[in-house]
Amino acid sequence: MQPEPPMPAGGGGSTSAAAKPVAASAPMASPSSKATARGPRAPIPSDALFGGAREVQISHGGVLYRLKQTALGKLILTK
Repeated sequence: MQPEPPMPAGGGGSTSAAAKPVAASAPMASPSSKATARGPRAPIPSDALFGGAREVQISHGGVLYRLKQTALGKLILTK
């Protein structure tokens, strides 16, 4: 079975390098029921989320949340 070719970005039929990251990142941006059917994803280290900051903003379902690290290393998620 052959893999499907990636969808071009912008619908212009272009096969530029910019189109490939969009197709590759689509499952990460919006997980489908297929992804959850395979089981949980690998844990994401908090350092990867925070990148040295003490707070990050997370958009979920059109709502903006804030994830903060406390001085004791705990995590607090607020709307």
